Amino acid sequence: MRDVFDVATGRRSVTVGEAARDRMNTSHAMLSRMVQERRRIYGVTTGYGPLASHPVTPEHAELLQRNLVYHLCSGVGQPLSALHTRAMMVARASSLARGYSGIGATLFNTLLECINLELTPVVPEMGTVGASGDLTPLAHVALALLGEGEMWYRGTRLPAAEALRTAGLAPITLGHKEGIALVNGTSCMTGIAAVNAERARRAAQLALRLSVLYAECLGGRLEAWDSRFGVARPHAGQVAAHAALARWAEGSTRLMPAVQPPPLLEESQADQGWLPEGELPQDAYTIRCVPQLIGAVLDVLTFHDTTVTTELQSATDNPLLFANDDAVLHGGNFYGQHVAFASDALLMGVIKLAIHAERCIARITDRTQNKGLPAFLHGGRSGVNSGFMGAQVTASALVAELRTRAIPASIQSVPTNGNNQDVVTMGTVAARKTASALDLVYHVLSIHALTLAQAAELRGGAQLHGFAPASQDLVRMVRRSSAALETDRPLSGEIAHLACRLETVDWSTDTIEGGGAVIA
Repeated sequence: MRDVFDVATGRRSVTVGEAARDRMNTSHAMLSRMVQERRRIYGVTTGYGPLASHPVTPEHAELLQRNLVYHLCSGVGQPLSALHTRAMMVARASSLARGYSGIGATLFNTLLECINLELTPVVPEMGTVGASGDLTPLAHVALALLGEGEMWYRGTRLPAAEALRTAGLAPITLGHKEGIALVNGTSCMTGIAAVNAERARRAAQLALRLSVLYAECLGGRLEAWDSRFGVARPHAGQVAAHAALARWAEGSTRLMPAVQPPPLLEESQADQGWLPEGELPQDAYTIRCVPQLIGAVLDVLTFHDTTVTTELQSATDNPLLFANDDAVLHGGNFYGQHVAFASDALLMGVIKLAIHAERCIARITDRTQNKGLPAFLHGGRSGVNSGFMGAQVTASALVAELRTRAIPASIQSVPTNGNNQDVVTMGTVAARKTASALDLVYHVLSIHALTLAQAAELRGGAQLHGFAPASQDLVRMVRRSSAALETDRPLSGEIAHLACRLETVDWSTDTIEGGGAVIA
């Protein structure tokens, strides 16, 4: 899935191997022969959906495929982002390359050229129910390949015919089954889900590093992060979280080491047999339960990523051609329930990251709980300066926004298409909801990072004495975007800017990179 993300962001180009080309050529030859034999094949020599009872002679093939694209180009709303549209195109190319769809080389080559030249169709974001796949958004991609509709090319929105011509490409002509092969599949939801996977992975790794810095600011106990808890409860995500926390906490003198065996009760201080109150032996859950909380998110990520990876390696249109068996099978591989469920699960996971971060922000800014730090971490004169008071409210508001979006899309079936599609998946709605939620999650994590950078400097000075090297790197990265809050100033722009920068970093590595800067 990182390959999809890298191609969609323009970091890499996409190619196809000879084995895939051979599969596609064999499948195309088989379809051409069956059309010549005038076989009855859905969407090739018949109409579509409830109109499939109407036979269509091969002589009307181009009109049949073109009209499919036309009637499905009914999307509404704002355009999908270029990132999501390009990811959809990569996912569609991957599906077609399986060799079950019967398309010709010209169509496939044009699709790849558009991806590599960053010719990006303008695709309305709404209109698919994810049942016969993502018919509507994929139809808008197909329309642009036909030289109709619009495309983005080198930052300019152009008529598709002009964009193709400027890039040195010719519009396609749809052959037998090529329209339905383009539009009939789960590629929009799968492409967006692949992008979500990488964004969510980075968010979870960032949350782990922020958790270490948060615990350092509050003098947290290392005992609860001991890897033996993962031995006793061996969920893979929890085990991975214990390992990551140990890695990022290495070198810190601000975390309390575990004391074994436990200290004795101080019975010499007993008063009529009762001992006086002492300190709490364990931290609040925002510190103590990090391996279990973020570990569970990591397990959800694994489920999501396994599902989406399988989908990327699947043929998802209908019908499918099995050239080795000389068979054409009509079925439902376009049905996006796997990706719908996975996207809804990921949505719950990333929202939980924001919930944890918001609670950390609340504690670190509350002078009754932050162990001696200023109220709302303000600088300057108390009372005149309110510090992160407004930012903390914003974090709470963002969590409320996320909770209102948490209703699963994967169960919102609405029968359609003359009751032919009598159960649908809403997989693209689920993937889009998760993508939108990730935008908000990164803003909450941005506020969290800003507050912790302030708290760390209040604790350890500009040199961050006692903090783990990994935490020092994180604070310095924040400071490249936002100065310390010495007196109150508007933070809106800084929150948004840092949120964007946080997404550019692979937080699982030892070196923080982003925006051309490297902090070793």
